[in-house]
Amino acid sequence: MTLPLAAAAMMIASGSLHAIVNAVIKSGKNKMAGRATIDGTAALILLPGLLVVPLPHGAWGWLVASTAIHALYLLAVVRTYELADFSAAYPIMRGLAPPLTAIVSVVLLHEPASAIQIAGIAIVAGGILILSIGRHLSRPALGWAAICGCCTAAYTVADAHGVRAAPTVASFIVWDFVLMGVMIVAQFAVMTRGAVFADMRRQWGPGAIAGALSIGTYGLALAAFARGPTAPLAALRETGMVTALLIGVFWLREPVTAHRVAAIGAILCGAALILLR
Repeated sequence: MTLPLAAAAMMIASGSLHAIVNAVIKSGKNKMAGRATIDGTAALILLPGLLVVPLPHGAWGWLVASTAIHALYLLAVVRTYELADFSAAYPIMRGLAPPLTAIVSVVLLHEPASAIQIAGIAIVAGGILILSIGRHLSRPALGWAAICGCCTAAYTVADAHGVRAAPTVASFIVWDFVLMGVMIVAQFAVMTRGAVFADMRRQWGPGAIAGALSIGTYGLALAAFARGPTAPLAALRETGMVTALLIGVFWLREPVTAHRVAAIGAILCGAALILLR
């Protein structure tokens, strides 16, 4: 199945923005406060939209499922970055998602994807996982990173079906961000007995900017899912790993290695196959 060009472009842009948001989380001193600031800011920005967009009739079940999955996912992101370096954990977190998404959406839900696209998905995932070679992760860090990958696949499928079931794309996007933001801030506030708010105030600047970016990050992804099949588009989002590599080299001062060059080549080749058919 040929991917709509607009959907593919949206997803590639989404992936690059996602890498930037994750780098902001990792660079902050308190990862939980950073995550809460990002999602809380996004919810506040879109809160007035509830007065404009229609209720997401037909998508409530998907919204509830997505919010619950995101609760576990975002906790796992925080725990992973507390235990591991950005460049060591991010490949595991993102590399597991494309094949798992393909298994659920293509095999179980019978969504369309050509053999060439499946091959491209596998190559993208392999390219990402190349980056984990030689990287030491403790068992707890590896476990949390794997949970991130599984949750990414789960919420991707839930959100892709939800945005198609909603009366409008904007309706699902606004309700998804508002519900998720409220849930995450409340969840982390309970977990820290309110202490998270003091740290949110101390690092609100970068977190607020990343929160605004996160609307573009996942808003673009949701808009793309409304226009095309889940598995190929989800894999294209992982081209953001190229952006993550550049962030690692130029912002975090990490060295250029053969693994990174090979990973970029594999990711771009896989993306080309996905776009071919």
